[in-house]
Order: sequence, then structure tokens, then C-alpha cells
Amino acid sequence: MRVILTTNIKKLGKIGDLVEVKNGFARNFLLPNNMVLRENKKNLEYYEKIKEEIKNKEEKKLEEAKKVIERIKNLNIIFYKEADEKDQLYGSISKKEIINQLKNNDVNIHSDDIEMQNPIRELGEYEIAISPYLNISHTLKIKVNKN
Repeated sequence: MRVILTTNIKKLGKIGDLVEVKNGFARNFLLPNNMVLRENKKNLEYYEKIKEEIKNKEEKKLEEAKKVIERIKNLNIIFYKEADEKDQLYGSISKKEIINQLKNNDVNIHSDDIEMQNPIRELGEYEIAISPYLNISHTLKIKVNKN
């Protein structure tokens, strides 16, 4: 299905792009969340009318993302976890725990904004990328100490 993006979507495109997506993805996620318009003459005309309003909303999102990055720059995140003698954690530190720790420091981000390949399973220092907006990211240092 060809759609017109009404918001920037990571790994898909920017506002106003005409992209091809799978029908189920469009019907079940993009259309219900008002992230796209179906490609047709009527919607192209409608998009031209609301283009300025959408760009203003995106500028606000960009400013908010910059504020989030500024707050993150001053953070030191330390987890205290139980570990064995080989410094292996009993369990792991996932995106959800990192998000909760950031919320405790008044930083609200989504799971998609955190870029980490694998959950953290050992003691030590780790760097994860936080990208709250397209092409804006910051590397956050996380320390995991033994409890």
C-alpha cells in the first residue's frame, strides 16, 4: 500500500514522503495512529492544506527531543544488581529497566528510542545510544555494580 507520511518515522521516511508499506502495517498501526494518509488525489490535496500544521508539530517534537538530550547529558545511571563470582548478573538489564530509571530522573522516552543490541548481562560499564528524534542521538553511559 502506498501512503503519505504525516510524521517522521524511523526506518521509514520523513514527513511528506510517499512510501510503500505492507497492508497490515498500514491498517493496524500507521492509519489508526494518524501517522499516514492513503495515497489518492483527495488525500494529496488534503496533505497540501495541512502541511504547515504538521511541520509545526514536528518542530515542537524536535525541540522536545533536544531538551531530552540535554537532560540525558547530565545523567549518571548506575544499577546495583546481584551477580555471581564471574560477574554474570542473575537476570539482565533490559530497555524497560533503563526507561524506568530515566523516568525517575524526569526523562520520558519510548522503547524505540533506545538502541542496544542485547540486554546487559554482566557487571561493568556500557554505552547505549538514545535517539528520541530522527538524526538526533546521544550516547548514555550505564554502570552496573555488584549489590
